[in-house]
Amino acid sequence: MNMDVNNLKNSIRGKHWFHALTQNFEAVDSGIDSLLIATGQLQAEPLSIFCVIEDHHNHFPRANRGEVGLLEGWSLAQAVDKVIQADQNLVKKRGILCIVDVPSQAYGRREELLGIHQALAGAVDSYVRARLAGHPIVSLLVGKAMSGAFLAHGYQANRVLALKDQSVMVHAMGKESAARVTLRTIDELEKLAASIPPMAYDIESYNSLGLLTDLLEVSDPDDPTALDIDYIKQVLIHTFEDIRQQGKHDLKHRLSAENRSASRHVRELLHEQWL
Repeated sequence: MNMDVNNLKNSIRGKHWFHALTQNFEAVDSGIDSLLIATGQLQAEPLSIFCVIEDHHNHFPRANRGEVGLLEGWSLAQAVDKVIQADQNLVKKRGILCIVDVPSQAYGRREELLGIHQALAGAVDSYVRARLAGHPIVSLLVGKAMSGAFLAHGYQANRVLALKDQSVMVHAMGKESAARVTLRTIDELEKLAASIPPMAYDIESYNSLGLLTDLLEVSDPDDPTALDIDYIKQVLIHTFEDIRQQGKHDLKHRLSAENRSASRHVRELLHEQWL
């Protein structure tokens, strides 16, 4: 029961931040109630903003609390494709902001039968093609960024920002699921997480892996104040400007952290063998 309440709270948080950051933006019909889209300007930055939210009347019940399911995956893919096509002849491609507050991908028999892996891969592919086409992409983690949901919506961004708050967490699966898979108790997993950052759930541990650009402190993550909103907007403006100035479309900068030294070494060995 507590897990459900937490998921519900986090999905509302994403909706709050979407509406806070899209004032004076134009709403775009995504075709489904669980995907919010808006376009507008953030100072001189043309922007499309995407956010997956809860929909208690979702056609697929396993995706009614903010999960990324079949409809969400394909709708994200289609929406990002429209951005790519609309800007294909422009020198300055519009930026894309992913507001991330997703508790999981949708787990269910129908999802497996109808190919949720393809739906989420479609969303990933569209985000990658947008990034490689020159659209600067920024993800703002305001709640949970869990499992395949984060991979489909947010992980392919040029830069990933996160609120510094205990409700913001990134992981491959929930603690209960991880305990079952590893045949350990939750207490045992938490003890391991204290010394193994990839096993931890807190955002500070995730930050040590070099995947975040910055941790952002606001006064009220659940109900942001005007000062909070202005602060996040300024950070976003600076981040999009930095992406454009750097002019790089790959994600190699994610390997710079100390905790990624083994990953760098493996890549170097693979590169040597493939030359």
